[in-house]
Amino acid sequence: MRAEKERQKVIVEKIWPKVKRKHLFPEIPMPRIKEEADSPEGEGRENEGVGLEMKEKQMVLNSAFLSKLKEQIPEEQTIEALLDHGITHYTFCPWDFHTHVQLYSEAKKVVNDKTLAKLVANYFIDVVADTYCVKKRTTDIPELRRSLPKGKVDQVIASLYQRIWGIDLGISNPSGRRDGREEVVRRLARIPYLDRSRWRNSIQKFARSIKPLLVEEQRDEDMQGGKGESNPMGDHDFNHYALDEIDQGLRDYAQQTMKLAEFREVVEDFSEDLKEAGYGMEGGMGRGQGNPLDADILFYMKLAENYALPLRRTPMEEKGTLHPHSHSPWEVGSPFQDIDVWTSFGKIMPGVTQIWQKREGKGRGKVEGAPDCLIAIDSSGSMINPRKNLSYAVLGAACATDAYLRNQSKVAVYNFSDAPMGGKDILYYTRRREEIYRVLCKYFGGGTALDLDDLMPLIQGRKNLDLFIITDMKITNLEALTGYFEKIENRITAVHIGENPYAARFEKALGKRNNISVFTVKKKEDIPHIVLGRIRQYFSATSKSQ
Repeated sequence: MRAEKERQKVIVEKIWPKVKRKHLFPEIPMPRIKEEADSPEGEGRENEGVGLEMKEKQMVLNSAFLSKLKEQIPEEQTIEALLDHGITHYTFCPWDFHTHVQLYSEAKKVVNDKTLAKLVANYFIDVVADTYCVKKRTTDIPELRRSLPKGKVDQVIASLYQRIWGIDLGISNPSGRRDGREEVVRRLARIPYLDRSRWRNSIQKFARSIKPLLVEEQRDEDMQGGKGESNPMGDHDFNHYALDEIDQGLRDYAQQTMKLAEFREVVEDFSEDLKEAGYGMEGGMGRGQGNPLDADILFYMKLAENYALPLRRTPMEEKGTLHPHSHSPWEVGSPFQDIDVWTSFGKIMPGVTQIWQKREGKGRGKVEGAPDCLIAIDSSGSMINPRKNLSYAVLGAACATDAYLRNQSKVAVYNFSDAPMGGKDILYYTRRREEIYRVLCKYFGGGTALDLDDLMPLIQGRKNLDLFIITDMKITNLEALTGYFEKIENRITAVHIGENPYAARFEKALGKRNNISVFTVKKKEDIPHIVLGRIRQYFSATSKSQ
């Protein structure tokens, strides 16, 4: 067995440069032959039918699979076909985590079942990848597909390949057959698999056509009391992706959908897969099995990151120290101490001797960090519940949170409804992103009143503090709040939603203060841009003052 694996490793090393060149040199490491240590105990025999596994761009070939097929197809052809297939998943379909999630989401809209949607997405991704290789590259994938064992659905997929590739894969359709599968193949063959711009629509058509076959196969497996055969070309789970790829994919998906319910559904469907991949709320590793992902918080977290402000650059200041910068010819009268003896060949002679030209050095000047931020957010009954629908108020607060945390500042949150009656949640200054978002997303749904005894300790003694308040201004003790704001010098941005008498009184009382900016929002989707606009001005002013 050891000799068999060593021989297969030699084949991989031999053909890998050719395969990389064929696929235009993708940044993928050298494939490996599967070792015993790569499989959990007891899984070796179970996965004998799986030829290729992929994790974070590392392709692993199954030695037992290669040996099993070598009577039907030479190992060199099998290895090259598997590598063609695996590379194309990275270079064409699904290409990235965002596309994978999109395809799954569109499939689920048709089949209404998590397990079936995953199967549909897996089959579709494989059809696209294999067809791309056959149409755009020279590949042995048809020979490999001809040699693989086939279940009922696999036979339909092979018939589809025969039709769209124009290559005989040994699948016949006896005359008189009336199981409807030829009609399924005919519908599947009309789908434009290589048109990336139409994939979302294409996978829905694919799902509608193949769903009855998958349901039938699933029913047969349940009756036999076992699980189905593994995909010989490898299953498409989230272990394929690095944590930063998953993070970027969720960020893109949140931005694309802008719908909390859709995002939540996908994250909850894949919660176990994400945990197995080591993904945490902040893109980190090591969350325990007892710490489930909060899809609602993750939605606002990823959406806010799409609005991210660029980090403020640290200004450079002259330090006054001279350092050698470039050479110039030595002339009579030039100082001897500036001569570079190494480039002058040890001679002092005009035209030969070189001296150093010196310049004043630069270094990092003293930079004050960005101020901390206190966010006061209204979660009364007149505001949108952020766990039911997209709340632009919470998104605006999330954008502020992200901007300050990325500048190494701390953020405190005062979430209020009827605060004097207990409708409040207070988080002291912290950089713990998940805790901040959890308090921002809390919803009380009662009346609207602040408690200054809660707010004042968060502000007192902090001159270098920015304050954001996001509310509809229907605050019962608004006069007390305006009176307090008149006494402090901190920069305050008040964003109020809609026009009402309370907002007019607040603006009239404080609108002339230089440290207070009041914004009336008629379109809730403008809130994040207003918040970020103020932060950009704040940070720019901080940079100029330095």
